[in-house]
Amino acid sequence: MSAAPPTPFFSPAAERNKQPLLEALQTLLPPSGDALEIASGTGQHLEHFSAQLPGWRWQPSEFEPERRAWLLQLRQSWPKEQQQRVAEALALDVSAQPWPVEAEAFDLVFCANMLHIAPWACCIGLMQGAARALKPQGCLLTYGPYLEDDVVTAPSNLAFDADLRARNPVWGLRRLADVQAQAQQAGLHLAQRLAMPANNLLLVWRRLQA
Repeated sequence: MSAAPPTPFFSPAAERNKQPLLEALQTLLPPSGDALEIASGTGQHLEHFSAQLPGWRWQPSEFEPERRAWLLQLRQSWPKEQQQRVAEALALDVSAQPWPVEAEAFDLVFCANMLHIAPWACCIGLMQGAARALKPQGCLLTYGPYLEDDVVTAPSNLAFDADLRARNPVWGLRRLADVQAQAQQAGLHLAQRLAMPANNLLLVWRRLQA
C-alpha cells in the first residue's frame, strides 16, 4: 500500500521538480529580490524556494480560497525567519486586469504548471499582468510542457495533452509560438529557453527593449 500524501494538497510532480527548479533559479536570479508567485497551488515550490533563497521575499497568490487557506496553514508550520520572508497569499485571478499588486514592484514573477490547466485567457492575463508587475530589469519565469513547431513532441506530452483536453476542452499544452505572440503584445520577449527534466521547459521572459 502506498503512503498517504503528507498534506491535504500535494503534487508528486511538484515534489520531483522543485529541486531542479531551485537549481535553475539559483543560476538565473540575483542574491536578493521580491518575487510574486502566480497559482501557488500546493505551496511545495514556495516552501522549497523560500527556505533555500534566503535573500528573496515572496508574495504567493491563488484563485481558489481553499488553497489560500492551506497556504496560510502551511506557512505557519515553517521556521519564523522563513515565515517572515513570505506574505499571506493574495486572492488573484490571473485573467482579471489589473492584478491587485503595485506596478513595477517585483524582480520576479514565477508561474509553474498553470498554462496547460487553465483557459487561454489566463495566458493572455499572465503576460499582461507580469509586464505591469515587473521592475524594468525583472523577469517572468514560466515552467511546464509546451508544443514547439520545430521540436518533436515527446509521446508522454502528447498523451498528457490528449488527457487534459478530454478532461476540459479549454485545457491543453500550449504552442510556444502562440505564447510568444501574447508575450510580445504585452511587451515581453523570450530571453532564454531551458530544458528541464520530464520534457518540461523553464522559459525566461523579459521586457522588450525600446
